[in-house]
Amino acid sequence: MEDVLGVVEARGIEKVVRVRLAIGELTCVQPEQLKFCYESVTRETALANSELDIETVPARVRCGNCAYEGPPKYWMDSLAEAPVPTLQCPKCGKSTEAAQGHECAIKTIQYAA
Repeated sequence: MEDVLGVVEARGIEKVVRVRLAIGELTCVQPEQLKFCYESVTRETALANSELDIETVPARVRCGNCAYEGPPKYWMDSLAEAPVPTLQCPKCGKSTEAAQGHECAIKTIQYAA
């Protein structure tokens, strides 16, 4: 949120209405937790009572062993709320590198004039 507050302060914005973020699936950031934190840290700032929209960027991996590129292998665990993406190739089982899904970016900041 420091980056968003930096933009707001640099441009003299007094009231932010909505912030839209792109959060990659591989960051393992839970939208509900992020929204809770957002509300906590934005009190008494120009972002107070603004909406936080989170766009999830799906994970994609690239395998140097078999040249697979696509969705990663997911780990299913009864304790996890949802399947957890891994960096293991779903085709050959070797290690992969993240091609997409590790982003954390500000997409837009909507403010009142």
